[in-house]
Amino acid sequence: MDTGDTSPPARTEAVWLWISTVARFGLALVWLVAGATKVGDLAGSGRAVNAYRLMPYDAAKVVGAAQPFLEIALGLLLLIGLAVRLTAGISAVLLVVFIAGIVSAWARGLAIDCGCFSRGGDLAAGIDPSYLWEILRDLGFLVLAGILLWRPRTRFSLDGYLLGELPAGEDTSTLDDSGMGER
Repeated sequence: MDTGDTSPPARTEAVWLWISTVARFGLALVWLVAGATKVGDLAGSGRAVNAYRLMPYDAAKVVGAAQPFLEIALGLLLLIGLAVRLTAGISAVLLVVFIAGIVSAWARGLAIDCGCFSRGGDLAAGIDPSYLWEILRDLGFLVLAGILLWRPRTRFSLDGYLLGELPAGEDTSTLDDSGMGER
């Protein structure tokens, strides 16, 4: 009696397909929440970017105004699963920039709220920044982006539909990591 292909490689592939799917939805949620918290106050987002003191005020205003829309666009692309590897790559670059900014603020002794999921800006006197937590959190998000760079094939994605992904439960052992051809 044949119960189907349950060899370790096929099971491993199926597990990674679900891990990548969870990573995609998790990172989509991160970007959507981060963008949504800032999109209603673009001036505040500009002030948050300016608090890092890494660029002129006018440039910080532009970056701060554009950032929520970029975050929402990344979140939507990941949510529908379109251009997953490219979106994960852009996400990874953006997260590295965010981490570098937080490290820079910490090293220079600034007391700011990173503005990742809030309005950001300078902290009131007596309030200590939580830079270590913010860096560790962003490193976790970077891991999600890394998973998607490595394994961009996911369930419930527009990429999968456009590339002819097999329905859930079908044999995926003959597909390569891109989902486009045989091994």
